[in-house]
Amino acid sequence: MTTATLAQVRSYDRSVQLLLANQFTINLGFYMLMPYLAQHLSGTLGLAGWLVGLVLGVRNFSQQGMFLVGGTLADRFGYKPLIVAGCVLRTVGFATLGLVDSVPALLVASAATGFAGALFNPAVRAYLAADAGERRVEAFALFNVFYQAGILLGPLVGMLLTGVDFRVTCLVSAVIFAVLSVVQIRALPARGGDGAGERGRAGDGAGTGVLAQWRSVLRNRAFLLFSTAMIGSYVLTFQVYLALPLEVRRLGGDGDFGTVAVALLFAVSGLATILGQTRVTAWCKERLAPGRALARGLLCMGVAFVPLLAATALPVPDGGAGRWALAAVPPMFAALLLALGTMVAYPFEMDTIVRLAGDRLVATHYGLYNTICGVGITIGNLLTGVALDAAREAGMSALPWLALLLLGLGCSAALYGLHRAGRLTPAASPEERPAQV
Repeated sequence: MTTATLAQVRSYDRSVQLLLANQFTINLGFYMLMPYLAQHLSGTLGLAGWLVGLVLGVRNFSQQGMFLVGGTLADRFGYKPLIVAGCVLRTVGFATLGLVDSVPALLVASAATGFAGALFNPAVRAYLAADAGERRVEAFALFNVFYQAGILLGPLVGMLLTGVDFRVTCLVSAVIFAVLSVVQIRALPARGGDGAGERGRAGDGAGTGVLAQWRSVLRNRAFLLFSTAMIGSYVLTFQVYLALPLEVRRLGGDGDFGTVAVALLFAVSGLATILGQTRVTAWCKERLAPGRALARGLLCMGVAFVPLLAATALPVPDGGAGRWALAAVPPMFAALLLALGTMVAYPFEMDTIVRLAGDRLVATHYGLYNTICGVGITIGNLLTGVALDAAREAGMSALPWLALLLLGLGCSAALYGLHRAGRLTPAASPEERPAQV
């Protein structure tokens, strides 16, 4: 992390600094464990493949499917309680994953770790947006730096601990979340959402108040259009974990070369963000309107697959350095361009959500946004997998890369259209905003 980045961090209030450090620690604890969980379940515990998939799927569903609930609770009861509750729940969940071996207990622990993320993720982002004020874009750029640093370091720490015993990894991760919970209880100032105001307007009790919150968000047409257009960014960036590693191993094999090359994909993506995020954000903010920055970020993500598309026109060497270069270099360029596109778009993406929310029910908006994008990732990855299989069977290796390129171009055009139509500009509250189609 550069000196300029650290100086920028120090320019914010203590609460923002703590939220940035919290996010690094959250990702450190999460990614030191999760990449090795499947191997623990299938190897150490000897579970069948479908049971491993069930345990991991429960975790994903309990997070993606519950983001709206977590955001709603944060707006009604305050951001700090939900952040603390999420960390405490993840402490219990990770410790349980390391101590139990029965399938029912593993499912409960997996669900707990997922729901924990649904509790603190919208609350953290809404809290950061509130305390950063007019410097939200820069704050979310720093947030992405700390976020990526945790992703980069977590698997390395987890690899060392898992080399001793996976249970040690689980317990160390649980301790990290326990310490984080205590620090936040003691040091994080209380910040409230505005769900209480929504409850007062509803006038019919808590249940009606929640429904009023959800109706208010669902009437925000501009927000829903923006959320739908941004699904592509998450599908595209997720290919660092799906299509790019598969392509590396397809050409480079499953041996040491493939393992090293896949590790380098993650390293390139993470280091590029850590070193370049604040500079990219400063450049974009000075020269581009938020809508244009978002459109260009998505365009860059789509173009990231051009090197892979171009590589399909080259003959595949039988082996040696030529085959290794073809296996590693195009995916590496793709990972770098995906990271650059994310650097361009992410801070403006997070800021746009707040602006479209009209600074009301911000955590609920973040929660619904995460749910929409999570569903989109699931569908997008399914279709990407279908395209990869079809490409192999039909001998059309360009198919998945062409599809991903077109997805990026389409989403970029959609965001530019929303920008030109004024749909991404600050608006009145949902009750005052005219209906849009």
